[in-house]
Amino acid sequence: SVNQLAGGVNMKPWIDSLPRAYDTPFHWSESSLDELQYRPMIEAVTLQKRVLRKQYDDLVAASKEFSSRISYDDFVWGCESARSRAFSGAYSGSAFNPIPYATVTALVAVYIGLGIGTVEQAANGAALVVCGSILKDFVFPKLVKAQKYVICPLIDMANHVGVGSTGNVAFEYFSDGFSLSVLDPGVQQGKEMFISYGPRNNDQLLQYYGFVEQNNAHDVYILPPIREWNIEALEQACGRKVGSGRLEKLDRAGLLGFATNYLNTNTEAANSIGGVVLTRTTGIDPAVIQALRALMSSDDEWEDSGEAIGNFAAEVSPANERAARTAARRALEIELESKATTIEEDENLLKMYKESEGIDNEQVLAVLFRLEKKKLLKEAIRNIA
Repeated sequence: SVNQLAGGVNMKPWIDSLPRAYDTPFHWSESSLDELQYRPMIEAVTLQKRVLRKQYDDLVAASKEFSSRISYDDFVWGCESARSRAFSGAYSGSAFNPIPYATVTALVAVYIGLGIGTVEQAANGAALVVCGSILKDFVFPKLVKAQKYVICPLIDMANHVGVGSTGNVAFEYFSDGFSLSVLDPGVQQGKEMFISYGPRNNDQLLQYYGFVEQNNAHDVYILPPIREWNIEALEQACGRKVGSGRLEKLDRAGLLGFATNYLNTNTEAANSIGGVVLTRTTGIDPAVIQALRALMSSDDEWEDSGEAIGNFAAEVSPANERAARTAARRALEIELESKATTIEEDENLLKMYKESEGIDNEQVLAVLFRLEKKKLLKEAIRNIA
């Protein structure tokens, strides 16, 4: 039972406190998913459904009793509960165990007391045990990149904020437990304490936690791969023609993305097509600027580079740099113009939803999500020099 797995602790009050249902995109209709106006999220949810279905079917095939005890809906609920509440940290070793140290202390006392050996020999033996414990708890887990995930009742109820968290979760090595402490300058009485779930973008927050963070510093936008861009529109914007050999070289270098949608079992893989990644903190991927420098290069620039994509990693000329950034900006503009609604229309929709009753939460989330993505695109357009 759950209580036995929890070491005899009564887990029923905590389980009863969990939501009976989750309003994540996993449960949305196709029309609601379309309202996100964002292909990577739709693909990620489709993959998530396929993976969970396969995992459940594998469990049913392995145990005839499994399906009679746990329905598919219950299985999904359990997976979502664990996925949204489990956390990990920098430390992935075990808790402090006093037994080895007590044993060594006793052996050292006997060793010296009976005159079996010298103090230096006893100290060397004790040092080996201490070093072994340190290696086991702190060094080896980092070397093998071990990752432990924990669900801790009460702490799992703390909500997330990307920047400016007022609480911190830490593993207490000597007491074998987790603590939630207040960070300076503290939390005002009656105010909520927020922790950080890590650098989560809105794709992750909506898909697994069911909310969207406005002005999320860690947000990303995944554009279609360069092979799907409107090259003719980029040529018109730059006043340059894409010369022969450029696209072929970029394709061989893997900078055009994939021609096929390679779906796998990693439910975090929202970018299975090798799309262009845009982040709020760093802007457009530098590798994309490199690709555009090569793509929009003149024949002289192409020949001077030895027709090598690697030679476009840095600026080759002011004119080429201007063409590359103009192409990038035009591609972002085309992406923003392709949306079914504008930023202003989405903002007005949100205002209307706030003033109305009976609006489904998924409608609000869909508009809020796509609005944040469009704002990110607009910021990037403004910031490309």
